[in-house]
Amino acid sequence: MTTPPAPLSTRSRLPTTERRELILQAATDEFGRGGYAATTTDQIARAAGISQPYVVRMFGTKEKLFVEVVERAISRVIDAFRAVLASRRPDTTSFDDLESALGAAYINLVTDRGINMSLMQAFVQGHDPVIGAHAREGFLTIYRLLRDEAGFNPEQLRAFLAQGMLFNTLLAVSMPGEFGQDEAATELITATFGSQLDTVMHALEPKDQAGRPVQADSR
Repeated sequence: MTTPPAPLSTRSRLPTTERRELILQAATDEFGRGGYAATTTDQIARAAGISQPYVVRMFGTKEKLFVEVVERAISRVIDAFRAVLASRRPDTTSFDDLESALGAAYINLVTDRGINMSLMQAFVQGHDPVIGAHAREGFLTIYRLLRDEAGFNPEQLRAFLAQGMLFNTLLAVSMPGEFGQDEAATELITATFGSQLDTVMHALEPKDQAGRPVQADSR
């Protein structure tokens, strides 16, 4: 779960590295929610509680900030997958168990709001000569890790990555909001997320700035 931003007076005293991460987290959330084209550095600055000129001074253009968001998201995926690989026992861990654990690790990234959706936004911007190059390289970095370190063959990789893209697509169209309301949507969501369904649904619940669930208005 994303930690609510600190008060502005506190954030103004943060070390540069912490302010940089604060901006990147805010940018990840905003880009993931609104897309690249519709999101402004002013929106990101407000979300981070930092002035817009400071954001521009630290990152330069919106494009450069987005590229850093994408690289940060790829790094989070890589770290999550390597944590799974580090904990496996090659002599006893079956491929099915490994695939399931890696899939669960990817789904769990939904608790770090914006990671999955910022990756989806990067893929949508694949036509952009700068963003597209970073999106492709990031995708291939994940591919190589799963091939070279996890031992997936090309067909297994195709199926695994396709499942991940389905997960991203369901998030992009807000399909989890249809859970329990539409029979086909409920069936698809359950089949996609499996044992991680509760994690996904909890992570996507509306929350206030303190991270508490917001109760729906029943009126």
